[in-house]
Amino acid sequence: MADNKLVDFLRSLKVTYSAYNLLHSSQLAHNKAPYKNAGLRKALFQSISSKDFKGLPVGDIPWMDKDVSYEDVKQKLRAEQSEYISTNKEHNKKRISTNFTDDVKEQILAWKENGYLVLKSFITPQVADSINKEIEDLLAEKKVEFTLGNKVMFANKQSKIIQSIATQKSITDILSFILGREVVPFQTINFITGSQQHAHSDSIHMTTYPLGYLIAIWVALEDVDETNGPLCYYPGSHKLPYILNHDYERGGNALTVGADSNYLKYEEKIGEVVRTTNFTKKIFIAKKGDVLIWHANLIHGGEKITNPNSTRKSMVVHYFAKDVIKYHEITERPALL
Repeated sequence: MADNKLVDFLRSLKVTYSAYNLLHSSQLAHNKAPYKNAGLRKALFQSISSKDFKGLPVGDIPWMDKDVSYEDVKQKLRAEQSEYISTNKEHNKKRISTNFTDDVKEQILAWKENGYLVLKSFITPQVADSINKEIEDLLAEKKVEFTLGNKVMFANKQSKIIQSIATQKSITDILSFILGREVVPFQTINFITGSQQHAHSDSIHMTTYPLGYLIAIWVALEDVDETNGPLCYYPGSHKLPYILNHDYERGGNALTVGADSNYLKYEEKIGEVVRTTNFTKKIFIAKKGDVLIWHANLIHGGEKITNPNSTRKSMVVHYFAKDVIKYHEITERPALL
């Protein structure tokens, strides 16, 4: 017990994170130019949170989070079959396809209002089965393991199949169009059973400055119904103000980050937001191969599992846009890429 308390104390120290980051400094280089562009005077290895951006310009938020109309989005979709998006302000432009299906176009037009879209049968059942088999094999070979309960993290580092799905151009083109910047997959999470995670916004965990340059996909690797813990989400909730560390009792001070146990305070805060707004919860009943794409600030979670013998094999991929500051608000540390 004493050893656990010591470990928890050491993990709470900002200097511990700084030392760890120094040992992995090459994985922080992605933040160098964005820090400079934002006017943030801080070493790359130091702790970072939303309070560090107070007094700085808001920055160029994703174009679909701005005051654009339905017609503005429609015109952008019509403008060209292919268009260029900048990976930085001056050079290195990359072509993305905007030759989307009519269904995808209609859902992109509704993105500003809804904050999500659904791709039916995005991958074949055979590909889904291959991913499930890959996870089984990686677990058996101890190349990956369950963390945080029922999550298999970063299997994309071990699996060419998973990596190929995460980087598939037909999906990254949609994500890049929505954000107006090229995206890169940051992490994958595979589930065997439903997460049953309380409602939350991903931006408390994986954060950007300017806000909004995170986007995620959830892939059904088997059929999902009401009994095996389906995904739930609140359409339109992405338009709510971002809930960040200063909005709840996170704790922490100049020397320490807040305690992990204080995450319950965050969940309570989100619960309060859900109760006091008029957003209606939707349940994603999915077929194997379906994909849900959602906004950085869309409130979502996992429903309770009512059939204890059921599985809910699925995969999440989180993407950051390039050339923005990437960090983790809740732990106050820069993202290692």
